[in-house]
Amino acid sequence: MKTHASLRLRFENLEIPAPDFHHEDHVKVAFEMLEAYDFLEASTRYATTIRTMACRVGVPEKFNVTITLAFMSLVAERKSLCPAADLDTFLAKNNDLLDKHVLRRWYSDERLTSAKARGLFLLPDAGNRAA
Repeated sequence: MKTHASLRLRFENLEIPAPDFHHEDHVKVAFEMLEAYDFLEASTRYATTIRTMACRVGVPEKFNVTITLAFMSLVAERKSLCPAADLDTFLAKNNDLLDKHVLRRWYSDERLTSAKARGLFLLPDAGNRAA
């Protein structure tokens, strides 16, 4: 059984085929990257690796700066609320992060999937509505 840290290392080393990297893996890697690096370094490494994965499978347009940075920010904020939690405890307390549409609480679909959102970070437009 692979540890969560080894998932992060496999991710950073681009050893995970993009089709095998699912939303739950995104959550786990985000958590582990925030354990290993400060927020800016973790976000940069996370975004760079995801962009590279998308390019390698011929879909660079799938990379979205807004989704990536908003998601990393959400995980970081949640980690700050339970700083001593390991990944399994963190996921148990924050299982809404496992919903790949969690950002819809703050973003409309139109804004989150716009061409602008793919290239630069956009602030939320939907307030704090229920998903």
